[in-house]
Amino acid sequence: MYVIRETFTARPGQASSLAKMFKQTMGDLTQFKTRILTDYIATFNTVVMETEVDDLGAFEKMMAEYTSRQDVRDKMKGYVDMYQSGKREVYRVV
Repeated sequence: MYVIRETFTARPGQASSLAKMFKQTMGDLTQFKTRILTDYIATFNTVVMETEVDDLGAFEKMMAEYTSRQDVRDKMKGYVDMYQSGKREVYRVV
């Protein structure tokens, strides 16, 4: 199993809106366990999206299909304006 962690530093005042957008959009991903986290005691304005997958290939295929859907693009419209930086980490669960 793998954990894919995407960490975003939101623009000031945008963290809760970005987290809400991710939660609403990623809620459609029923084949993978996804959760949205916000900072509690961490760097300010941090939003993390964690996804658990068994197969990285299946995740990559799903993301390609998911991002090509117009309804998903409509839901995510403007999200790039809500954050300053981001990174993706992939961990293997041992």
